[in-house]
Amino acid sequence: MLNAYLTQFNALIQAPNSPIPLISTTQATTYINTARGQVATEGECIRNYATLALAAATQQYPFSLIALAAGTIGVAGVINVRMAGYQIAAGQRRIVQREWEWFNRYVLQNPAPVPGPPRYMAQFGQGADGTLWFNLPDISYVVDLDAVCLPSALAVDSDPEAIPYQWTDAVPFYAAWLGMMNEQRQGDAEAMMKRYQELMRRARGAATPSVTPHQYAQGPDLTLANQLGLQQRGGGG
Repeated sequence: MLNAYLTQFNALIQAPNSPIPLISTTQATTYINTARGQVATEGECIRNYATLALAAATQQYPFSLIALAAGTIGVAGVINVRMAGYQIAAGQRRIVQREWEWFNRYVLQNPAPVPGPPRYMAQFGQGADGTLWFNLPDISYVVDLDAVCLPSALAVDSDPEAIPYQWTDAVPFYAAWLGMMNEQRQGDAEAMMKRYQELMRRARGAATPSVTPHQYAQGPDLTLANQLGLQQRGGGG
């Protein structure tokens, strides 16, 4: 996949007849891997059903302790967690995810916390260095997580690509934007960014089932027209 990215990147950066690349393969690969991280972060397109082991009386857990599902390849680590539930009997119970301010006020600001099952969770640390906090566990638990992940860097063409199609279509355009910005080609860079944004919207639209258009955060808000007062009005004239 890396070679395909490099070919597309060079086609965007320079004239097709140019025999010498304007940007070295090493630098282009750096731009491509940066772009892949951006696509995965913005699109939340690499999902993993991961697990986290909670210990009694321990509330804070870095993302580095999250265990990805068996057989996972091409994934570098977790950047955020969408949902969680702790294992109990043959099933699960939901853990309510709250904003940090609520969690800090109503869970942590307690001089005598009562240990119990993990009912509440909040993220404090951000991005790849993120942390999850839980109410005080009374015993050890295994938590199942719907985790959003970053892709591992590509170094050679045989390295696995965790970003799914159609999201991969956007990668060369973000990489080209980086390259053109570095070359002080502002106008060309803006064109690459517009194309990148268009492809990201198309990827989200194609990946989101039409019967559940609000399932993902990047999906269009179908009520926006009403919120802006642009709804159609009846009546004759």
